Amino acid sequence: MLDFDRCWHALCDRDAGFDGRFVFAVRSTRIFCRPSCPARRPRRDGVSFFSNAADAEAAGYRACRRCSPQGQSPAEQLDALVIAACRLLDESPEPMTLDQLAARIGLSSSHLARAFKARTGLTPRAWAAARRRERLETRLPAADSVLSAALDAGYGSTRGAYQDVTALSPAQRRRKGAGESLRYAIGACPLGLLLIAASDRGICALLFGDDEQTLLSELQSRFAAAQLQRDQEGLGEWLHSILAQLEEPSRAARLPLDLRGSAFQQRVWQALQEIPPGQTRRYGELAESLGSHARAVARACASNPVGLLVPCHRVVGANQSLTGYRWGIERKAALLESEREDSGA
Repeated sequence: MLDFDRCWHALCDRDAGFDGRFVFAVRSTRIFCRPSCPARRPRRDGVSFFSNAADAEAAGYRACRRCSPQGQSPAEQLDALVIAACRLLDESPEPMTLDQLAARIGLSSSHLARAFKARTGLTPRAWAAARRRERLETRLPAADSVLSAALDAGYGSTRGAYQDVTALSPAQRRRKGAGESLRYAIGACPLGLLLIAASDRGICALLFGDDEQTLLSELQSRFAAAQLQRDQEGLGEWLHSILAQLEEPSRAARLPLDLRGSAFQQRVWQALQEIPPGQTRRYGELAESLGSHARAVARACASNPVGLLVPCHRVVGANQSLTGYRWGIERKAALLESEREDSGA
């Protein structure tokens, strides 16, 4: 049973989160649309709501050509084209220019560049470079030399591999992380167990879990090249500050962070830190403030290496739903509820 008031508000907000859940029909034009249709908003008394396109057609309405309520929306079509562009970049043995990529996809270069950046947070060139770095990371441990790994990954020489700014040089990564050591500590908290890891620059990981071995395995998968050393005493003060924040969110821990990510991820993580405790932001709101796309923001949130201190739990779905949280919806709900109670919201 449709909630017509809720449908009307979704229509007014052009909320794409409701696409596929209902369609609305305008009696004066005899056309039905998806909630996110960009056409001018109709009058409330001239609108009917249907659960699906078939019901609207049975009532004598025809599909809008602008928002295509029976198939993929324009946004979904662009999503598919960007996915295809990513695949082409990943599979191409030679670097592709933006013009070459756009010609293969069937979009203008400017249109593709905007759509690609909005959905991935990267330009096509930066995407290709990031994937090349990933291939290099995979090949380095077993390579005979840095040069052979770089050539296999698609670099023309070792110069490009060393120009990519990362925490470790390719030679260090080939030696399985010689040169970087991370300290970590684990403590019990209201959400189970909490692990923090720190480099010389600050906290680089904050993980929630139910047992120590699972937490340690996740840390090892994130920093496979690093030497890990447990240091409960040395990190005790930082761990205590974080546990105090969990108990009383207004006592936010002010600790140095070592955040490793792309420029776009860094922008998203900075925006997350600006959301006050007790408040939330929708993915769409955050994306609009960053001039990006909700899916790109969601991916950056999912890549957040420092839970709680970079509060990705304060980002919610279009209808305030608690969508996606790396450490479980129950923990996300508990964090939000604790912050609301502490702030009196």
